[in-house]
Amino acid sequence: MVTEVLNELKQNMENTVSALRQSLVKLRTGRASIGIMDGIMVDYYGNATPLNQLATLAVPEPRLITMQPWDKGALASIEKAILKSELGLTPNNDGKIIRVPIPPLNEERRRDLVRHIKKVSEEYKIEIRKHRRDAIAILKDLEKEKEINQDELKRAQDLVQKSTDQFISNIDVLISQKEHEIMEI
Repeated sequence: MVTEVLNELKQNMENTVSALRQSLVKLRTGRASIGIMDGIMVDYYGNATPLNQLATLAVPEPRLITMQPWDKGALASIEKAILKSELGLTPNNDGKIIRVPIPPLNEERRRDLVRHIKKVSEEYKIEIRKHRRDAIAILKDLEKEKEINQDELKRAQDLVQKSTDQFISNIDVLISQKEHEIMEI
């Protein structure tokens, strides 16, 4: 029973850190990354279609993303979707390829992004702590039902705390890396 609780806890915490990674990839840092285009949905013949299913995306230069649609008729729709997104990017279309230059970030915008990611990281840390609280509650219920004794409860709580500390440390490392990436000129 304790092993099941610990495995579920670890899985939930891994999912939380994975969600943070995905959220950080979408942040624009002044450097080209295909990941910032992940959330863009294009109106393609009346259907909302993910951009990466309509075109080949590439990063030929550090500050440029190119998109080559498989259907040339989708060029205008892709451009509109990029303009509507909250990325603040302006695509250029040459009839075959869409080029999206990534402008450098100014100092104020960099600091705002760093504040934003720190706020976001705190929300994910709260989520990790919520998983810890839920696991400890389940363990205490097991102890009340006499399925585990107090020594096993104490050991399991220590393992839960170690997992929590490890995953919060992982979040801190991810945030530190992203902060360094944002502040890099």
